[in-house]
Amino acid sequence: MTTFAAAKRYFSINSMEIKRIQAAEAAAMIENGHTLGLSGFTPAGVPKCVTAEVAKKAHAEHEAGRPFKVNIFTGASTGQSCDGMLANEQAIGLRAPYTTNPDFRKHVNLNEIRYTDLNLSNMATQIRQGYLGDVDWAIIEACDVEIHGSKAHIFLTAAGGISPTVCRLAKRGIFVELNAFHSPKSKGLHDVYEIEYHPYRTPINITKPSDRIGKPYVEVDADRILGIIECNIPDEARAFKDPDPITTKIGQNVADFLVQNMREGKIPPTFLNLQSGVGSGANAVLGALGHSTEVPNFNIYTEVLQDAPVQLMREGRVLSASACSLTVTNECLKGIYDDIDFFKDKLVLRPSEISNNPEVIARIGVCSLNTAIEADIYGHVNSTKICGTKMMNGIGGSADFTCNSYLSIFTCGSTTKGGAISSIVPFASHIDHTSHFVDAVITEYGVADLRGKCAMEKAEELIKVAHPDYQPLLRDYLRYAEKYSGHTHHCLSAAFAMHDTFLRKGDMRLTDLAEYVK
Repeated sequence: MTTFAAAKRYFSINSMEIKRIQAAEAAAMIENGHTLGLSGFTPAGVPKCVTAEVAKKAHAEHEAGRPFKVNIFTGASTGQSCDGMLANEQAIGLRAPYTTNPDFRKHVNLNEIRYTDLNLSNMATQIRQGYLGDVDWAIIEACDVEIHGSKAHIFLTAAGGISPTVCRLAKRGIFVELNAFHSPKSKGLHDVYEIEYHPYRTPINITKPSDRIGKPYVEVDADRILGIIECNIPDEARAFKDPDPITTKIGQNVADFLVQNMREGKIPPTFLNLQSGVGSGANAVLGALGHSTEVPNFNIYTEVLQDAPVQLMREGRVLSASACSLTVTNECLKGIYDDIDFFKDKLVLRPSEISNNPEVIARIGVCSLNTAIEADIYGHVNSTKICGTKMMNGIGGSADFTCNSYLSIFTCGSTTKGGAISSIVPFASHIDHTSHFVDAVITEYGVADLRGKCAMEKAEELIKVAHPDYQPLLRDYLRYAEKYSGHTHHCLSAAFAMHDTFLRKGDMRLTDLAEYVK
């Protein structure tokens, strides 16, 4: 066995050679219309050198009057060196699945990019099924590469994503970015396992978050690696906002709700495995749960692990954690690498089709905690689009967990934009999660427990957690809608009155429902 980090410019394997190359050399091999399959996940573990050079190539090609666009398949979002730079150079054809980059968002909302939003658990499967077309190149970030005979073992960095699938299917070859920012000491965190093709799938043998069923590396034929690019670049991590009074209160409401459910026997006394979405709000909620003296020590089965649960692992509150990605600040990531002996038996990173797998989520009993843009009074949730049209981000893994969890919770502040937008509305302007799978919506004003309630009872629950400025307006809407009767009361001419008022006047509180009622 030889570790590539110790090799010279060429490393010979029998008659084969792996060459150290520059990122620009890799980009030169990528042509207009090619599809790139990338490692990483939100935006940890994403390659950063080659995609940036592809953006430069696109700029040169466009300056010369030649077309140049590539398709991008990822585990989830990337950073500025991929989605941002390529979008700004008009260099993305098709992009899937999840993304949060603001520059990419701008170009998607101008309809300059073909963006297809998918549940993250489905991404690798859809690539294998051929729905999205062939993968030309796999570009993988690694902390080390080992050569064993004719095989290469690629040790991933801070995320699993879709790496094993795109490495296996890339028809032109693989580029590896050997990033010295990520410590080789982290080898062993990953559990790489790829699901079989239909109809030959076997059960995924995970019964608790700490179970391991695969290999600690991605194995490929060594001759398929066409170049290794050395770099030392930090992850393009997003900083977290400190908890504020609203997120702190939401977190306490979540903790109180779960403790009450445990007392009533609605969830087991051993508690549930927790999942949490991405962002400062989600980070604050998990932190609040960890600091609640009435919440037992717990395990995490999630897609992203953020700073708060990492600290809770150090404190012994989180016993073990399974994730796809270490979506943490770089300081937190370095701390994990420095204390790898502590984390190795408590933390496991998986491909997204395993971290988000419905079979596993349903089996082990997960409480899902995700963030809503808005929820309507009957329990439908919008988590992706502002006013139904402007993409904020993809659906990510929220549906994977919501539809299969033991208990599904959405959290949100009751208002945004300084109170000008209510997060509780008569009718969601876009629906990602139907009321059938939403068990509770929690704001700083309390808990709307939707379980076992009819549509009109759900409306009462949700109005009570709306901001007080909007509760009269929502009750007026219900009063107008009652005349239309039916199982669910809606006055269609007024259903989006609050959204329409915001778009015209900049403040939902200025809504006059009488203008809309017909």
